[in-house]
Amino acid sequence: MADPDLPAFAMRLRFPVLLFAGLLCLATTMPLAASGPATPTIGQQREGVLFWTQAQREARFPRMYALFPSDRAAHGAHVRELPPGRPLAIAGKDASAWLAGYMDRYHVAGVMVLQDGHVRLQRYAKGFGPGQRWTSFSVAKSVTSTLLGIALQQGYIHGMDDTLGTYIPELRHTAYADVTVQQLLTMTSGVRWNEDYADAKSDVAQMYLGTCVDGRAHVLSYLARLPRQWPAGTHWNYNTAETDLLGILVQRATHRSLAAYLSQAIWQPYGMAADAYWIKDECDGSDTGGSGLSATLADYARLGQFMLEGGRIDGKATIAEAWLQGAVHQQTGVDEPDRGYGYLWWTDVDGSYAAIGIFGQLVYVDPARKLVIAQVGAWPQATGKALVAARREFVATIKRAVDGGGGNKAGP
Repeated sequence: MADPDLPAFAMRLRFPVLLFAGLLCLATTMPLAASGPATPTIGQQREGVLFWTQAQREARFPRMYALFPSDRAAHGAHVRELPPGRPLAIAGKDASAWLAGYMDRYHVAGVMVLQDGHVRLQRYAKGFGPGQRWTSFSVAKSVTSTLLGIALQQGYIHGMDDTLGTYIPELRHTAYADVTVQQLLTMTSGVRWNEDYADAKSDVAQMYLGTCVDGRAHVLSYLARLPRQWPAGTHWNYNTAETDLLGILVQRATHRSLAAYLSQAIWQPYGMAADAYWIKDECDGSDTGGSGLSATLADYARLGQFMLEGGRIDGKATIAEAWLQGAVHQQTGVDEPDRGYGYLWWTDVDGSYAAIGIFGQLVYVDPARKLVIAQVGAWPQATGKALVAARREFVATIKRAVDGGGGNKAGP
């Protein structure tokens, strides 16, 4: 599920009550553990998240890994400290009151701002605290892409021009057979896909609803029958299922779940402070690359810091340089002049980039300011112009504050 932070695309992400109303009404109202013949499948329940009430979102987003089958990404004994920095001053405002007002109005549960690795601003709300995890939605896409960059560096994936059929034999006689890894990373496969959430017959409305076939992940069964619409590499078309497909590729190449690989490649060596969890597909048990990652707010901030530092751990590069340069710089346009898309990371003309998820999730990285902003929340709807504009203004306010006042180190 996407929050592209783009007005033109956001217009397509409408969430009227018509969406899946007939198919998923049970999934929005029944307990997840309900039994009997009317119990919705895991796939239906995942789609039903879109219809949770505000109270349900705020109560359940911190518990997604407990509500759905998930794999654990274990943290290690070493923890990367996030030392306090100079408190961030907001020009003309009481910083604490301003932040509390923003979070209350937009149902934001946590905000952390790092500059040069120091915490300059943090706040929790909605009963959420430092020891709890929050679901990331499409922030997970950027994490899956990053794991691919590490797999490329480690030799599990040979090159960005490799075709998908090389790693996923089930795709060899489909429209995806000759799509390259790079085209999958930029969502330019050219395969027909409708990501319109207002259309109950759209692809994104159907991708998890089918029965399991031959033990294959939902997306493998669904994508295998889709036709080509454009030549590969020529047209950007946002496709949530393809990021699940990327997750399958990484898992096939590394012979590990995304959660296990995340633990071994980033979570333990970089020094995340708490375990993370990744939701699994009900059909084959693979972790779903497009969503389903849960972590603490501070570890989301550490993830941004990891990217800010160029994916280096103890001075050693862990990510392939070719991936890193492509990921954080525009590879394709996305309907707005000052925005772009790298390798499943959203890019801006000022050199900043972000991982973005519906309902207010954000990991924002600004290399010029050595700045990381992490946010988790439960917006009253998945996305919308007013919500996106408020988040952009929040980020802009933080950047102005960083530009306008003092260093980041705490004073005596």
